[in-house]
Amino acid sequence: MCKKLVLLLLILTCTTHVNAQVPENSQQLLVTITDNWAATTGELHAFRRTKDGWQPVLKPIPVNLGRTGLAWGIGLHQQSVMGEGDPKKREGDGKAPAGIFSLGDAFGYPDMLNTGLDYQPMRASHYCIDVPTSPLYNQTVDALTVGEAAVKGSSEGMRRDIHYGDQQYKKGIFVAHNPDNEPGAGSCIFVHLWKAAGSPTAGCTAMAEAQMDAVLEWLQAGKQPVYVALPAAHYHALRARWALPKL
Repeated sequence: MCKKLVLLLLILTCTTHVNAQVPENSQQLLVTITDNWAATTGELHAFRRTKDGWQPVLKPIPVNLGRTGLAWGIGLHQQSVMGEGDPKKREGDGKAPAGIFSLGDAFGYPDMLNTGLDYQPMRASHYCIDVPTSPLYNQTVDALTVGEAAVKGSSEGMRRDIHYGDQQYKKGIFVAHNPDNEPGAGSCIFVHLWKAAGSPTAGCTAMAEAQMDAVLEWLQAGKQPVYVALPAAHYHALRARWALPKL
């Protein structure tokens, strides 16, 4: 084992903070693992909590991630787990956030989706605001409600089929990254459909539509689903401390 990995294991397992883990009331877990911080693809695993611990459901799913890999985001995990040289998520860096995050509502183009999550159909007037100076930063809003001036400059029109001519937001899930909307800390993080296998995102997790359908059908809002994304070395170092399933 290389010296760098040994040091990582010591740092992550010897720290005194022990409460950075999946909430006890969360019954469903999605886990994305990558080879390293710079990897733009990974594998997503789904688990349900039982009296005997986390049990796998579904088959592992290939996913695309940010065009520059992963970086620590802001979620349910404590910031103390970040190593000195680890990347930290910032607006526009092309990185998907690493850590533990609550999953929110599903969203998409159709009027309805087959999912146990609450669902928000998107219109051409819906935007997720990625402008750090905006008071609506990291929030999904309707221009018909907040006004056209409020969404000016945002590059996240939620009806991508209308604004940009693609289907990537046809079906998706909101990821609760940066829940306090800290300016510049990263915005508009979703799980959504991929453009193509191996095609990186601007900072989200993307998969094929058939796999997204299976995930959406399985997830239930009442089971408080949670999303974890980590490079493999960090996952294995944190697994016992965060009470995560063995892969």
